[in-house]
Amino acid sequence: MSKFEIGTVTKGKVTGIQPYGAFVALNEETQGLVHISEVKHGFVKDINEHLSVGDEVNVKVLSVDESTGKIGLSIRATEPAPEKTEASAPKKPAKKRQGQATFHTESTQGFNTLKEKLEEWIEQSNREDLIKK
Repeated sequence: MSKFEIGTVTKGKVTGIQPYGAFVALNEETQGLVHISEVKHGFVKDINEHLSVGDEVNVKVLSVDESTGKIGLSIRATEPAPEKTEASAPKKPAKKRQGQATFHTESTQGFNTLKEKLEEWIEQSNREDLIKK
């Protein structure tokens, strides 16, 4: 097996596709796995929509496990991240569901009731007559 160092960017050829990722041959004797989360920026539902066996791809070496010989690869890391713009990610106001509680931050009670209960629970946990033997 040839030595591939973490951070190296190289060309590879897709040799197999599974629901969880794609196997990429780096040379004649070495292949690695591009996990589905490393195929592209953003969510990938079906890897087959983005890669096919035989595709030539640029990959970055993310991990090398010397004991097992497994190599983790990323196509995503070789591509610039898409710029986030207000137009591409419009923020929608949260819809209030029927029956959903409205919380007021002005309340001074907050977690006081839990704090009081906690003290009671601690006392109970220290009582010998309640401990199961």
